[in-house]
Amino acid sequence: MTDVLVPLSRLRSPRDTLGRPIRDLRISVMDRCNFRCPYCMPRDTFHDGYRFLKTSERLSFDEIVRLTRLFVHLGVRKIRLTGGEPLLRANLPDLIGDLTSIPGIEDVALTTNGVLLARHAAELKAAGLNRITVSLDSLDPAIFSRMSGGFGGLDDVLDGIEHARSAGLVPIKINTVVQRGVNDHTVLDLLERFRGTGVIVRFIEYMDVGNRNDWRPDLVVPSAELAARISERWPLVPLESNYPGEVAKRYAFADGQGEIGFISSVSQPFCGDCSRARLSSDGVLYTCLFATHGTNLRDVVRAGASDDELLELIERVWTARADRYSELRAQIRSSQASQSKVEMFYIGG
Repeated sequence: MTDVLVPLSRLRSPRDTLGRPIRDLRISVMDRCNFRCPYCMPRDTFHDGYRFLKTSERLSFDEIVRLTRLFVHLGVRKIRLTGGEPLLRANLPDLIGDLTSIPGIEDVALTTNGVLLARHAAELKAAGLNRITVSLDSLDPAIFSRMSGGFGGLDDVLDGIEHARSAGLVPIKINTVVQRGVNDHTVLDLLERFRGTGVIVRFIEYMDVGNRNDWRPDLVVPSAELAARISERWPLVPLESNYPGEVAKRYAFADGQGEIGFISSVSQPFCGDCSRARLSSDGVLYTCLFATHGTNLRDVVRAGASDDELLELIERVWTARADRYSELRAQIRSSQASQSKVEMFYIGG
């Protein structure tokens, strides 16, 4: 593996066509998942015979670390490991240990469905993982099963959250995708379970990610509507963002029992300060969650490109970036020329 020799004091800071820097890198380490959530990997498409990537097609840990070092020299400070389900990737703590040792990286986090978390939480923390986010759409077993594609495991997820808390992977965040008529009536139960525990529940508007989840606008519960519903039970107080470009709007319970968040990509797009790049498990760079195409870095790496050549390529991709999908959703979706979008399981949320 080639090391980057450019000192951190000489970092580049490329901006895209809208003046947005690159600060966050989301790395998918695994395209497979042990769930089949309808809004991400519907079971009728991703069936037992579906061809996922071969091991040799995925980026190796050395390749991930090398590319991450390069992204750091372009301004990345935060890393989030995603999937598919990242805990299906063997020896993941080894990768986390390597990533946390890269100078310039300020935060390494991981998003998981939580089913395997109990057995891995302690070693993830020992490897240097800072924070964990767990996808959990409902505490109702039947709705949980429906939204995970027919799988059980609710008790395993809750057990994983407790193990993560015991291991010190805090603050723990829970991501809940809210769909009208499916799980929106269970959000108060979810909040009641985690209020006062330090766990932060974040509600995500149902998005039209990918091409196979049968998204319709009438299935979206706008965050403002959901916040009003919650406030009737527990009054909320708005909080300041933790950092520029934070995707969630934060609110505290007025009685001091913690905070919640709303991620409102549909009703309140936040494209204007998006600083996130995404790297798929087979090494394709995407500049938007709703991208229609990406740039294959894996093949360039394996063809023997130097660090300077890779830096030049990544910088060129970023400076040409003009993504504003959420702000232009209606216009793009009504266009007959609209192209297929990358699937969420492939690049993470």
